[in-house]
Amino acid sequence: MGLMSNKKGIIFGVSNKRGIGYAIAKQLFNEGADIAFTYAGETMKSRVLPCAEEMNSKLIMNCDVTNDDDIASVVHEFKRVYGTCDFIIHAVAFANREDLEGDFSNVSREGWQTAMDVSAYSFVAIANKFKPLLNPKASLIALTYLGGERSVPNYNVMGVAKAALEASVRYLALEFGHSEVRVNAISAGPVKTLAAKGISGFDILLKVNAARSPMKRNVTLDEVGKAGLYLCSDLSSGVTGEVHHVDCGYHSIATSKEDAKIIGISA
Repeated sequence: MGLMSNKKGIIFGVSNKRGIGYAIAKQLFNEGADIAFTYAGETMKSRVLPCAEEMNSKLIMNCDVTNDDDIASVVHEFKRVYGTCDFIIHAVAFANREDLEGDFSNVSREGWQTAMDVSAYSFVAIANKFKPLLNPKASLIALTYLGGERSVPNYNVMGVAKAALEASVRYLALEFGHSEVRVNAISAGPVKTLAAKGISGFDILLKVNAARSPMKRNVTLDEVGKAGLYLCSDLSSGVTGEVHHVDCGYHSIATSKEDAKIIGISA
């Protein structure tokens, strides 16, 4: 019997086998979970379908997370197939490419609203629509990044959207807690994913994180996946409203020995 035996849930945002969403789904599947998948449009269907079929998914649906009717349709089908829900993984984020480079203040009103709608509000909308299906001790997880807590070059409006997402996690945790439904976020360090390619200077970010983090390396997709398993399973039954960092400790430091050497101070 695995940690997730007899548990069924859904993941929004898997795009390929090199992403965080897939890494979490794989860990859950290996521990016995039954997982439904969504994809955003026909272009993404061909990428998501092999991932879902590999995990014997009973439900694979199109869902535009900015469309309430689409979300409602997914909830309706999920209820028909599974009845109730034990976990939801929100691995969805988007910002216009031009809003992920240059000066942050150049972001357009439309660009701001797009990033917020897709990357933050959609988690709230999904949680609300699935609320009647959630079993006691169910787990909701959103994916975030340190750019929601600190300024990161070129992360720009996505950082603001992640800050809104993290705040939403705390408010949802308060709302859902009375029925023992837990709501948390995973703040992963930089990993080479399809989404990360949209961030200008990402390769530099990887090198900086590896040099300055206490563990002197970058986190792996497998490690982030295991964190997702922990937060979905009963191992984390007392954890909610948390932003769980999986970044080799990078979030915890202000300066490193390397920084000291740059300015000529002995560390």
